[in-house]
Amino acid sequence: MANYNRREFMSLAAGLVATGVSLGTRGAAAIPVSRATDMRTLGNTGLQCSYLGIGTGIRGQAFGITDQTLNLSGRQIIELLEYAYSKGITYFDMADRYGSHPYMHMALRGSIPRDKVMLLSKVWHREPETVKSDLERMRRELDVDCIDVILMHCLRQGEENWPETLRPAMDVLEAAKAKGQIKAHGVSCHSFQALERAADEPWCDVVLARINPFGVNMDGPVEQVVPVLEKIHAAGKGLLGMKILGEGAPEVVAKMGESIRFVGNLGLVDAMTIGFMSPAQLDEVMAKINEVAVASS
Repeated sequence: MANYNRREFMSLAAGLVATGVSLGTRGAAAIPVSRATDMRTLGNTGLQCSYLGIGTGIRGQAFGITDQTLNLSGRQIIELLEYAYSKGITYFDMADRYGSHPYMHMALRGSIPRDKVMLLSKVWHREPETVKSDLERMRRELDVDCIDVILMHCLRQGEENWPETLRPAMDVLEAAKAKGQIKAHGVSCHSFQALERAADEPWCDVVLARINPFGVNMDGPVEQVVPVLEKIHAAGKGLLGMKILGEGAPEVVAKMGESIRFVGNLGLVDAMTIGFMSPAQLDEVMAKINEVAVASS
């Protein structure tokens, strides 16, 4: 994993530009970074959400086991979700594997109005009948008629041919969209080859991709990943960024302003998801995003 100091970071940025990887379609200075609560549209989907979304599965280890479920009570998780909404966050990133649906359900029964937020979740299994039953269960767990975005979760090494091998499962999600059970479908990528295929796959409405300027917990080197993100963005797909802070890697958190600025200046990511363990962490990241936004405007 790369670990750049400031001089190396600026050198990387210059190198990306020199090799055709832009820091934004109109140049870095021309693309202001969004504020955390600015409303953004996901590609051609028509879906809107806050620029910053709250993740609910930090370092998922197994079904229902994440940093949040291991270290926070159910009440604390619900209160964190409600606090995020009170601060203007309208994008909630979940997954079946995270076990976060029951907490979101309680938050929706509490202070979060369903019609004011974008709910994103992910299906883990690949078999079509299991995907179908999982989606029905997930809707029941959340007690909603429609989940806004459903992604095939964590496409990994060896799944680079997913547009062919996972077509039956993809057809299940396509049918669910036609019935109004979801509004958009796509993939969450943990493999560079899988990410490359997402750029060209018409079925894919939304892509969740790992991006930061330091190459930490990413699918490949920055100079390889960014051109693929440009292609995804140009195709009109909704592009969501994750691992902006390298999944909490200390060397990236210490330079969060640089990472937020880099991702924002690319002008490619419609919104970003970051996981939090406390309201204080959320406040810190929101303040940093807004600070970068003001400096870039």
